[in-house]
Amino acid sequence: LFVMEQGGRIKILDRTTGAELGTFLTLTGITSGGERGLLGLAFDPQYDSNGRFYIYYTDADGAITIARLLVSPTNPNVADPASQTLLVSIPHPTFTNHNGGMIAFGSDGCLYAGIGDGGGAGDPNNHAQNLTSRLGKLLRIDPATGTACTTGTLNPFVLSGGHPLVWSYGLRNPWRFSFDSLTGDLIIADVGQNAWEEVNAQSASSTGGQNYGWPCYEGMHSSG
Repeated sequence: LFVMEQGGRIKILDRTTGAELGTFLTLTGITSGGERGLLGLAFDPQYDSNGRFYIYYTDADGAITIARLLVSPTNPNVADPASQTLLVSIPHPTFTNHNGGMIAFGSDGCLYAGIGDGGGAGDPNNHAQNLTSRLGKLLRIDPATGTACTTGTLNPFVLSGGHPLVWSYGLRNPWRFSFDSLTGDLIIADVGQNAWEEVNAQSASSTGGQNYGWPCYEGMHSSG
């Protein structure tokens, strides 16, 4: 069992006894505290054979960072920190909150990432509705290259009108989401601002491009 700590450590516990087996990774060069730090961890679907895993954190400048690392070739309980490869970096310069943090693989083999709107009340910079910004979005990433994933379908804005990594938009701080293990449907938990928390359901057959409304709507209710 891998236990991720916001301050930058990932520990391993024995699932049967609960005994600590050691520290898998100690990440340096991050900003931690409040809503920042080491926020997400995902193992490649082929982890048993390729040893790849992915982390989501805020770097020393507060930028949202998604990186790929490898497990040690000689010890399965230790990662190789020197193997880190940067895939995505998103500046987050003004506010410290709304950093998102969730990464997970879909059944298509693409890496999905929930990115907060950049913080501040009411999305003051209108990131969530700006298709050229990666903030306030769900991204769909090729885990090998950090570019737009092309498995099954193209991301909806690859050819025109927005950033190629954007899969869906209009989100406030989608810091946790989950793929249904039976249907592949995507469930996104998005943090409300004043009165309404939000849960969004996206069918496994979706080709992306959904607008979940923030900051114009909080849930299904006008925020203006």
